[in-house]
Amino acid sequence: MDNGPKPRSRLRRWLGAFGVLVVLATVGGMIAIGFWIIRSVPDDFTFDRGPTGPERVPATAAPVEPHDAAPPQAMIPAPTPGEEEQGAEPQADAEDAAPEPEPASEDPLDAWADEMATVVDAPPRALRAYADAEARLRVEQPGCGLSWTTLVGIGRIESDHGRYGGTRLGDDGLPSSPIYGVPLDGSPGVMAIPDTDGGEMDGDTEWDRAMGPMQFLPTTWELVGRDANGDGVADPQSIDDAALTAATYLCASGGDLTSGTGWWSAVLTYNNSVDYGRRVFGLAEAYSGMTPEES
Repeated sequence: MDNGPKPRSRLRRWLGAFGVLVVLATVGGMIAIGFWIIRSVPDDFTFDRGPTGPERVPATAAPVEPHDAAPPQAMIPAPTPGEEEQGAEPQADAEDAAPEPEPASEDPLDAWADEMATVVDAPPRALRAYADAEARLRVEQPGCGLSWTTLVGIGRIESDHGRYGGTRLGDDGLPSSPIYGVPLDGSPGVMAIPDTDGGEMDGDTEWDRAMGPMQFLPTTWELVGRDANGDGVADPQSIDDAALTAATYLCASGGDLTSGTGWWSAVLTYNNSVDYGRRVFGLAEAYSGMTPEES
């Protein structure tokens, strides 16, 4: 399968908090992503939810003033990979004991994503990426307080979690075809950003375009893009890499995202639009109270 132009292959090292803040000052307003590029995915956008898929949450603006409040934390936070194994008690030897059936997945993130996908209108593969990003930032920046629900809200507005234009996320976390925004050519309502990457990442040698499920610009990705899945490439088309990069960017921009000041500072740095922030807020607030029904 041809996934289009690939970003530069290089191993990424995590930038320190100071370095990221310098980067944010450098790129300034260049990451006003969904406001002019893909805009909000319409509420009547259709996709295959399956016969028992969850209802779609409207991406309406929440009636909240900037910096007044942050969305509530999720009732069911993302699990920390390996926590189940760390908390398990050693089992006594039992030669004659029947072997335990193998679980469907040994990764708690996979199990969590499959369960949450029964109530959240996002594919399990995307939910897994958002949960992994939350869990990793919980370790790397414990004072950030980022919840996966904010990432789901952003992913929904930017590309409907990699499903915009009929694309689908594969098991490898890549969309079935690369996702690019419109050329940033100075057309009405569009910022003019001449090409900065020679078309290597966004496939356009004349103008820059936002890229991937979380819609990063080439310049921003070049500075802060992260390799989440360990394949040695920071790929903006990968939902894993894009979600972790978005989480890192938000935490570096806002500080404490459990506070209204921190959350709004982060989201408005990601996209400097109050309407955008209110829509992400509304989605994150709705997702935060969702819990799968017990069977």
